Amino acid sequence: MAANYSDDIGPMAYPMKLVSSEMVEHMMGWNIPEEHQAMVHAHWRSFPSVSKYYHFILALIYTMLMVTSLIGNGIVIWIFSTSKSLRSASNMFVINLAVFDLMMMIEMPLLIVNSFYQYPVGYQLGCDVYAILGSISGIGGAITNAVIAFDRYKTISCPLDGRINKVQASLLIAFTWFWSMPFTILPAMKVWGRFVPEGFLTTCSFDYFTDDNDTKVFVACIFVWSYAIPMTLICYFYSQLFGAVRLHERMLQEQAKKMNVKSLASNKEDASKSVEIRIAKVAFTIFFMFVCGWTPYAFVTMTGAYGDRNLLTPVATMIPAVCCKIVSCIDPWVYAINHPRYRAELQKRLPWLGVREQDPDSVSNSNSVTTTQSSTPHAEA
Repeated sequence: MAANYSDDIGPMAYPMKLVSSEMVEHMMGWNIPEEHQAMVHAHWRSFPSVSKYYHFILALIYTMLMVTSLIGNGIVIWIFSTSKSLRSASNMFVINLAVFDLMMMIEMPLLIVNSFYQYPVGYQLGCDVYAILGSISGIGGAITNAVIAFDRYKTISCPLDGRINKVQASLLIAFTWFWSMPFTILPAMKVWGRFVPEGFLTTCSFDYFTDDNDTKVFVACIFVWSYAIPMTLICYFYSQLFGAVRLHERMLQEQAKKMNVKSLASNKEDASKSVEIRIAKVAFTIFFMFVCGWTPYAFVTMTGAYGDRNLLTPVATMIPAVCCKIVSCIDPWVYAINHPRYRAELQKRLPWLGVREQDPDSVSNSNSVTTTQSSTPHAEA
């Protein structure tokens, strides 16, 4: 009986002493070796260690997101790259966005493993690999959304001479990869900034907690580079696009009053533009999800550098990180729901998905024939 008591804490059963000791000692970062403790900021050490069940739930969520992203983005890349009807310059940007989303998916197995170990496996090296993948995919996806907005604006506002050709599209895609590199290489090489664990200490991102001017300037610059500039470009091009769409709708209303002068060529152009507008709506939906997914994370980083850090608990910082991953998984399914030509290809190649979509080109041709036939009596009269 005496063996079940402890001299230093009085008459408490030994198992209860273990629980008490665990509650006192197990703060965030407790299981990271001393030689790697420098990678954990003191802010995280002030919080109690997260329950292992939270880690397991997070691993389950990321497993589902990984499977969803792999299937969805894999199908997007497969169909857009092999279908003749989708092999256009504009759709090269869709493939590029899917590649960035898949790159974000590649880091998910690292988080799943980290969640079971409850610390970043590989320590600084593992943290760097995780953050590099997240940085390239996040910044690259942001600027790719801006390029897609530019392409939609050019295609719809200037349908005859404004379309981007494949050479220009290739250059723009190369530009998106170049854009993602500076704020990936600099912290990876520790030239400016560094990658550190955050949240549950099983994910990694750039350091936004170190309280010095160098870190604060870095956070401000990466905020402008990866969030503010793409967001400004996207808002500008979509505002211009919606202006062009409104102008087109007014033109259609005027043409409706003069049905006798509506020709076969004009009807084809209208049908084609209707398809392009649907595609633009898809692009805008993805942009909206980008805003919803990345704005909370931008708020977290700016708060860490310039605001009240007490707001940033481990759970509060993990929620925006999960939102970013969710966006990369939803993107391809938005195309499956709304993109007319992609849906038509899904119907042909994967009929078991139950997608029903008429071929936009056949619809355009049938509409043209109908208009021609309806205009014939007027001509005879």
